[in-house]
Amino acid sequence: MKADPATQLRLLDMQAIDSSLDRLAVRRRNLPEHAEIDKLDAQLAALNDDLVRVSTQLRDLNRSQKKLDNEVDLVRSRTARDRKRLDSGQITSARELENLQAEIASLTRRQGVLEDELLELMEAAEGLEARAGAITADQERLEAERAASAGGRDAALTEIDSEVAARRAEREAIAPTLPADLVALYERLRASSAGVGAAKLVRRSCEGCHLELSGADLRDLAAAPADAVVRCEECRRILVRTVESGL
Repeated sequence: MKADPATQLRLLDMQAIDSSLDRLAVRRRNLPEHAEIDKLDAQLAALNDDLVRVSTQLRDLNRSQKKLDNEVDLVRSRTARDRKRLDSGQITSARELENLQAEIASLTRRQGVLEDELLELMEAAEGLEARAGAITADQERLEAERAASAGGRDAALTEIDSEVAARRAEREAIAPTLPADLVALYERLRASSAGVGAAKLVRRSCEGCHLELSGADLRDLAAAPADAVVRCEECRRILVRTVESGL
């Protein structure tokens, strides 16, 4: 394959552009904001799960509290009814009077127990409400941090996209000036050689694999016609000779 030296130098220009595009793609994938947003999303999801659990517990407590309220109301009503009977003076039987007094005492004790349980539920509910408030505050804080990270990410992506567009425009200007067979070889080598299909020979070393060529290989390169498309014997990339090659 042949290509005049100027064409081979333009191939190096395209390689530089492609390497720049590859670096931009890596930068896009590895923006620190991506990892930060993922971390914040995980924290927000965990907080949401916590809030769901706390809300469920609160609903259960509210149901239990309502049930206890109803029981307390029933006990109070029954106690009030019994006291009214007791105070009416209509009960003349000592046994009946004693039984009624015992029932009132029992109801009073029962009311005390229920009210203690109700107080415990109310205290537990207050604790859960405080926990829900703290979770909500944490969510708001993390959502603000996420919005800031998303803004930073979007600004960085806009900058990267602008650079990508500029590099692609440069590439589109160079590609049509290169022979199709040379471009095809270059693209094939790029795909199999970590994105580098063409490299300069600088001071007897290939900039693609960074290995110094042997004396015999260098003599062969020096003897090759200027328009010959040569390859590195070590990495098989297209090797472009320049004034820095040291041949």
